[in-house]
Amino acid sequence: MADTTGNTQDIGAQEGPGPRPRGSRWRYIGPGIVVAATGVGAGDLVATLIAGSNFGYTLLWAAVVGCLVKISLAEACGRWHLSTGRTLFDGWATLGPWTTWFFAVYAVIWGFVYGAAAMSSSALPLQALFPDVMDLEYWGIACGLVGLVFVWFNKYAVFEKVMTVLVGVMFVVTVYLAFRVTPNLGDAFAGLLPVVPDEKDSILNTLGLIGGVGGTITLAAYGYWVNAKGWTDSGWMKVMRLDNRVAYITTGIFVVAMLFVGAELLHSANVAISGGDQGLIQLGDILEDRYGATTGTLFLVGFFAASFTSLIGVWHGVSLMFADFLARQRGERQARADELASGRRERSWAFRAYLLWLTFPPMILLFQDEPFRLIIIYGVLGAAFMPFLALTLLWLLNSSRTPREWRNGHLSNGMLTVAGLLFLVLAVKQIWDQPWSEFF
Repeated sequence: MADTTGNTQDIGAQEGPGPRPRGSRWRYIGPGIVVAATGVGAGDLVATLIAGSNFGYTLLWAAVVGCLVKISLAEACGRWHLSTGRTLFDGWATLGPWTTWFFAVYAVIWGFVYGAAAMSSSALPLQALFPDVMDLEYWGIACGLVGLVFVWFNKYAVFEKVMTVLVGVMFVVTVYLAFRVTPNLGDAFAGLLPVVPDEKDSILNTLGLIGGVGGTITLAAYGYWVNAKGWTDSGWMKVMRLDNRVAYITTGIFVVAMLFVGAELLHSANVAISGGDQGLIQLGDILEDRYGATTGTLFLVGFFAASFTSLIGVWHGVSLMFADFLARQRGERQARADELASGRRERSWAFRAYLLWLTFPPMILLFQDEPFRLIIIYGVLGAAFMPFLALTLLWLLNSSRTPREWRNGHLSNGMLTVAGLLFLVLAVKQIWDQPWSEFF
C-alpha cells in the first residue's frame, strides 16, 4: 500500500505470512477478555449501580447501546492493526504532530493520576477484607508493587491467563449477585425500550451511562494486545472480530448484572450510595446485612478482581502504547505488529520506564490530597481522549492509509460517528463542569 508518512520503506509490509488460525476460532479468544477485564473497573460498576438505584431498569437499554458503541471502537482499532501491520500510534503520527503532542501530555499526566486511583481502588476491598493488617495507603502501595513485578517479569501469554482467571472471578460474583437479588425480568425486558427518565439532567445521565460502559484508553490498547497475542495480519480478522464481540458481551453481562443489583437492592429500598469506589464498600455492607457475611465477602473479592484487573491491564497495555510512541519518536521504522508479537516491546526500556512512572510517582498522591490543578487537567485530557479516538479512527479507516478491502463501510462509519458525537458531548459537559474559576 502507499506510504503516507514520507518514508521510503513501507512500514506496513510484512516479512512473510504469519501463523494462521486453525480449527475453531473460539480457542484463540484472549485479547477480548483482557480488554473487558481492564475496561470494567470499580468506577464503571459504581456508575451502573447508581443508574440502577436512581432509575431502576429504565436505562438498561443505554447499557446495551454502550456495549455496541465500544464494540465498534475496539473493532476499528483491531482492524487497523491487522489490515496495515502498523500500530495505532503509528497511524496517529501520520495525521500530524498534534497527535504526538496530545498523546505525550495525556500519557504523562493521565498516568500519574490514574496510577494513584488504580492503587487506591484495589486497596479498598483488601482493607475491608483485612481491616487490622495495615492502612489503606500501604495496601495501595502493595497493589502497585505487585502489579509492577507481575507485568515486568511476565510476557503477554501469562498476563492473559491471569486476567482470564480474574475475569472468571468477576463473572461468578456479578452473576451470583444478580440472581441473589431476584431481578424482576418483566421490568428488565421493559427496560430495553429506549426511554429517557423524566428528570433533570436525565439525557446527560443517559449519555454518561452509554459512554461509561467499559474502557477509555484501554480500547486503544486492544489493537496492541491483538498483536501481542501473535495476530499480525488480516488472516486473523475473523478471529479478532469474534474475540471483540466476546469482550463486550462479557462487559454487558457485568454491567447488566450490576444494574440489576442497583435496581432491586437499592432502588426498591430507596437506598443511596456514594459515588466513587466508596460506593462499592457501602454496597458490600448492605449485601452483608441483607444476605449474610459470605455474600458480603464474595462481593469484596469480586470488587478486588475488578479493580486489580484494571490496574495490571493499564500497567501492561498503556505501557505498550508508550513504548511504541517512543520507538516512533526515535525513528524506528520496522513493522511494529511483528515487534509486539515477538515480545520485544514488553522487554524494552521504554515499556519498563512507563511502568515505573505508573507505579512510584503516584504513590505520593496516596498520602495527600490530589493536586487541584492537576486533577482538572487530568479530567480535561480524559474527557478529550474518547472523541479523539473515535474521530481519528474515522479519519484513518476512510483513507488510503488503510487497504481498500478493510476500510470502513456504512455501518462502521455510522457507529464511529455516533461514538464520536456521544463522547464529544460528554467531553464538553465534563470540561464545562470543571471549576475553572478556582483554577487561576
